[in-house]
Amino acid sequence: MSKARIVFLSLLFCLTIGGSSIKAQDSHIGVKGGISIPSLVSSGDNEVSKDYRARVAPNFGAFAEIPIHNRFSIQPEINYAGQGGVREGVQPITRAVPGLPSLPTGVYYFGEFKNVAVLNYLEIPVLAKLRLGITRRIYATGGLYYGRLLNAKTITSGSSTIYLSKNKTPLLLPPANQPLPAIPFDATTDIKNDVHHNNYGITGGGGIDLPGKGNRFFVDVRVSYGFVAVQKDGVKNGTSHTGNLVISLGYKFKLK
Repeated sequence: MSKARIVFLSLLFCLTIGGSSIKAQDSHIGVKGGISIPSLVSSGDNEVSKDYRARVAPNFGAFAEIPIHNRFSIQPEINYAGQGGVREGVQPITRAVPGLPSLPTGVYYFGEFKNVAVLNYLEIPVLAKLRLGITRRIYATGGLYYGRLLNAKTITSGSSTIYLSKNKTPLLLPPANQPLPAIPFDATTDIKNDVHHNNYGITGGGGIDLPGKGNRFFVDVRVSYGFVAVQKDGVKNGTSHTGNLVISLGYKFKLK
């Protein structure tokens, strides 16, 4: 187990135990669910990891709200978090193309198709929550999270001729110098072995508790960014980081 994971889980344990001295009736447990709008943020110029935009994914989980002060609390959570991104248009072909010779590392054939990267994590955030205003229904949150990869795959679709560059330089076949007929790119590929299984990062946002006594609904909005590069091999596959916007509706129960 990495040092970062040990420190993070130890912090979560200490905060949870430390909150046990607060009266139970001041604490809440709850569930929440909503949509995640993740994207892969490229931090290099490798063509394989560039030009991804946001996709829509599920995000749901459970939490405990442990008050430390009348306006301040600690909120540990456990969430299923969809990450990833979508890329459309001309892009590198990272698998072998039947009938064509292999290219040196870092050199690619190109095609025009859709590529969806699906990364799903079990995430454990620990948030500090500050309540604002007279009613204290509005709040702001911020903290760190640890993520464990559950699965990772790419889903490609569409068909295209083969290009020699991103600028659509066609691959011409002798003797008539005709473009290669379009080939299908419909495939689902497991990429879990190419992706780091552990991630950690920063998360924060805010929300509002809807009017009510004791048990109540709430709306939460937050963003997150992962510090660990998604890809294991940055030279071959580029370097990207997870990031998302999450909008959730939840319900919390006041402990008695």
